[in-house]
Amino acid sequence: MPRFHALANPARFLKIARPLTPALFWAGVVLIAFGAWAGLTQTPPDFLQRDSVRIMYIHVPTAWLGMGGWTGIAVSSLVFLVWRHPLAGIAARAIALPGAVFAALCLVTGSIWGRPTWGTWWQWDGRLTSMLLLFFVYLGYMALARADADRGGDGRIPALYGVAGSVLLPIIRYSVVWWNSLHQGPSIGLTGSTIDPSILWPLWFTLAGFSLFFSGVVLMRMRAILAVAKAEARMRRMAAKDWVGA
Repeated sequence: MPRFHALANPARFLKIARPLTPALFWAGVVLIAFGAWAGLTQTPPDFLQRDSVRIMYIHVPTAWLGMGGWTGIAVSSLVFLVWRHPLAGIAARAIALPGAVFAALCLVTGSIWGRPTWGTWWQWDGRLTSMLLLFFVYLGYMALARADADRGGDGRIPALYGVAGSVLLPIIRYSVVWWNSLHQGPSIGLTGSTIDPSILWPLWFTLAGFSLFFSGVVLMRMRAILAVAKAEARMRRMAAKDWVGA
């Protein structure tokens, strides 16, 4: 626990985050570029879906990070509520915007993939509808966190919302198992994959790349939030000093 709380010191956290942010960001960019190139040029078309399957290399990572982002918010919120770790609340706020962006990209790429595969841009099935709900939950969290900060709240209400919103995650994950729909069932699991290895392998590069890119963006946003808080604290001290001097 002492090591866990050691990162509550912003200076100690920033000492680690400053070199780590560009390393994660640019490593992610390189892996994304390689995976996208390999997926477009080095893999055969699918037997049934032909070249439309190549959007998988973007769609699957965005879906993974749309859900993973909210997992990060839920865990950070829980840490904040239980241990009052100050950086946990900042981490949740930093994750919200990129998580919402990846959830939106998941919906957009899924619709593009669905048009030639299903013959429709949208289908109100369990997977698509629950993912759309998650996107709106992201928007709600960001609005609630901003309102809480504006009124000088202690962050507990957004944290409770962050934990409660995690109920959507198992629904999204198992929706294709629980309800019959146009959406295909799970293709990748702990025991293997139904996707041919000749098509699958670039996905691991884009999946790792987007994950590293996401992590770099989150660290960047955490540093920005801390910088704003530090500047505001300095301005308050200067204002108080001027008031006392007057």
